[in-house]
Amino acid sequence: GFILVIASGVVDLTQLQPVLEEGWKRVWKTVFTETLYVPFGEMIVFTMLFPYLNRPEKARRAAVAGMVLTGINLAIIMAVNTAVLGADAVSRSSFPLLDTIRRIQVAHFLERLDVFFMVALVIGGFFKVSIFFYAGVVGVAHVFGFSNHQRLVYPFGALVLLWSVAMASNYWEHIHEGLKIVTLYLHIPMQIIIPVLLLVIAAIRRRFGSSAK
Repeated sequence: GFILVIASGVVDLTQLQPVLEEGWKRVWKTVFTETLYVPFGEMIVFTMLFPYLNRPEKARRAAVAGMVLTGINLAIIMAVNTAVLGADAVSRSSFPLLDTIRRIQVAHFLERLDVFFMVALVIGGFFKVSIFFYAGVVGVAHVFGFSNHQRLVYPFGALVLLWSVAMASNYWEHIHEGLKIVTLYLHIPMQIIIPVLLLVIAAIRRRFGSSAK
């Protein structure tokens, strides 16, 4: 994809300037209000899968490699989007990468490749929803003592289906709820407060448990 964008001749590196026009303050604001929670904070869901790994000793390496590669990939994508569309268009676009892909035109043959973006978006969304759904079902089954978490699949599936229709009537309402409501009442407690508390409790239990032995 990057090669096709470059081959189309639509990349203008001057649109990446000025770098840090508003200083680091704007960067840190974006980090602590957006990217810290989505997508990086969402990776806390993988802790629900760690107990089921065949080789748990490799979990830390895989997690760190995933975060690093994801960060590099997102940085390159945003740089390419800005170099193609400009900072103003990127800030106003709902899907900047889709607009960038639409600019691809190589030898009047390779063009209109946005369908591949939509396919990738649907596939990625499917896996993301599946992982969150599985973690939610397993977590609720563990908390409330269900011997078989599969009994919760259909009730939870019905709830997800209903909420996906009822929570937001349009895309902009969805974005508003995602940035204002979900961040405050779901992301911060589930991604930061509760994991940190559990980590502290686990460290205390390990320390005093080992000393008691």
